[in-house]
Amino acid sequence: MSVSIVPESAIRRAVSAEPAALDAIAEAFVALSSGRVSMPPVIRVDIHAAGGEVDVKTAYIKGLDSFAIKIASGFPGNSARGLPSGSGMMVLMSAETGFLKSVLLDNGYLTDLRTGLAGAVAARHLAPLHVHTVGVFGSGQQARWQVRCLRLVRDVRRVLVHAQTIANRRRYVEEMEAELGIEVRTVDDPAQLVHESQVVITATPAATPFLQPQWLHPGLHITAVGADGEHKQELGHGVLEAASILACDSRRQCAQLGEMRHLRAGAIEDVAELGELAAGLRPGRQHEEEISVCDLTGVGVQDTAIARLCVARVEALGLGTVFAD
Repeated sequence: MSVSIVPESAIRRAVSAEPAALDAIAEAFVALSSGRVSMPPVIRVDIHAAGGEVDVKTAYIKGLDSFAIKIASGFPGNSARGLPSGSGMMVLMSAETGFLKSVLLDNGYLTDLRTGLAGAVAARHLAPLHVHTVGVFGSGQQARWQVRCLRLVRDVRRVLVHAQTIANRRRYVEEMEAELGIEVRTVDDPAQLVHESQVVITATPAATPFLQPQWLHPGLHITAVGADGEHKQELGHGVLEAASILACDSRRQCAQLGEMRHLRAGAIEDVAELGELAAGLRPGRQHEEEISVCDLTGVGVQDTAIARLCVARVEALGLGTVFAD
C-alpha cells in the first residue's frame, strides 16, 4: 500500500478555476440530484471560545473507485492574528478497500475553489447572459473565488464591493483589480451596489440578514454563499419570495442550514437543485427580467469531485510525496 502526501503548493499547480474543474463540479451535482450519491449530513463542531467552527463533509458517488473526506475550519477571529479565517484538508479514500490513498494539505484552497465553481454552475444557468457588473458583499476568500469562477461563464467588466471593514475593502480592490485587470471599486451604500449589479454575491459570516427585498430589480441574480449554518443569514425576509427562480446545491441540506430554511412549509420542493439544472431536468433563467436566487451551503459531493480531479492531476504531474508501506 502507498499513500501520497500533497502540499498546498502542488495542489495549486494541479487544479485551478478552469473549465475542466467547472465541469467536474457540475457532473457531481448531477450525480447528487439523480440519486447516485451516498452523502451523510454535515458534522459541525462549534468552538465557542474562539468563535470558530469545524465542518466535516464527505460523499461517495456510486461507481467511482475513490471518495473524499474533508475537514474545514472557519475562525473569523484569525484576521486579528494575521491568519486566514479558513483552513482545512482533504483525504482521498479507496472505495474498493477503504484504505487511505492521498492526503491533500490544501489549507482550505480546494474548498474555496469548489465553492466558487458551484457559484459558476449556478450563474451558467441562472444569471443574465450579459453581466457587466457583479456586486460582492464581503471581502474574504469567497468574495474573491466567486468572482474568479463567475468569469468562466460570464464576461464580467466591473466589480463593486461592500464590506464592513474599510481596510479590507481597500485591500480587496487593490488585489482584485491587479489580478483581474478590470474596474474594481468600493460602494458604501449596499442598496446602490445591488441596483448597479446584474449578479450579486453574498459571502459574509452574517448572523443578521442585510440584503433587503426592496433593493431587488428585474434581471438580478443572487448567489448566497455565507449561510451554511442555522445561526447564519444574509437575505432579508421577502427576498426569497420576490424571486421567480429559486435554486440550491441540496434541498435537504439547505432546508436545514441555508437561506432556504426560511421558506414556508413545503416550498422547498419548488426549489431546483443545481444538478437538476445542469441535467436539464428543470429550467433555468428563461427571460432576462427574471429574479433568481441560489443558496449554496457546500456539499460533500463537491469535495469528492475536486479531490479526485486534483489527485489525478498530481499523479500525472509527478507531484507530491509517496510513502510506501
